[in-house]
Amino acid sequence: MAKKPENPESMGRIKQLRMIAQIIKQANPKGMPIVYASALGTLVLFVVLGLVTGWWPLYIMGVMLALTVGLVVFGQLAQKAQYSMLQGQPGAAAAILQGMRGNWEVTPAVAVNRDQDIVHRVVGYPGIILVSEGPGTRVQKMLVAEKKRVQRIALDVPVYDVQAGDGEGQIPIGKLQRHLMKLPRNLKKPAVYEINNRLKALPQTLPMPKGPLPRGAKMPRPKMR
Repeated sequence: MAKKPENPESMGRIKQLRMIAQIIKQANPKGMPIVYASALGTLVLFVVLGLVTGWWPLYIMGVMLALTVGLVVFGQLAQKAQYSMLQGQPGAAAAILQGMRGNWEVTPAVAVNRDQDIVHRVVGYPGIILVSEGPGTRVQKMLVAEKKRVQRIALDVPVYDVQAGDGEGQIPIGKLQRHLMKLPRNLKKPAVYEINNRLKALPQTLPMPKGPLPRGAKMPRPKMR
């Protein structure tokens, strides 16, 4: 029988590190040599200091700090590799947003148009953040429309709009998390959950099909409450 692919969650720590190392190598062939050089350079520095001062605990400190430096550089390169793999992929901004640590409530694709431009909604301490994917000339109208929708439910909550992308005035996905983290903290933790629950009642804006409607097709009517 064919073996099932291993689930990353059930893999051992060593196997996970090897898998991430392969991803780093594909994104940047010089990535792993940089990790090794940073760790080895730190170790050599402490060994030299130990030889000069004659204080042997510096050797132990050098080993521990070398491992720490190597892991930090390894994590940074792994994050960059992830960004490079997601670059240009539909839904890349949503993947980055869902990987944020902290009290962030992310709802992907709250609005999608027929050109497959997307708007995601994030609720956090700053308030409500609408993040778009697509050309600026097209997504601006979507952001304005979505902003009006959320303000009907959250009147006194600050609403920010962010265009993710590589165009003029847009935020690259590699800097998206940092951009949101720099926004002012306007809400407290209970308010974040309360507002997010209220916004979940909003229906999604589904894309209209391109081209003429087929004969006999009727536009769906919104249900009245």
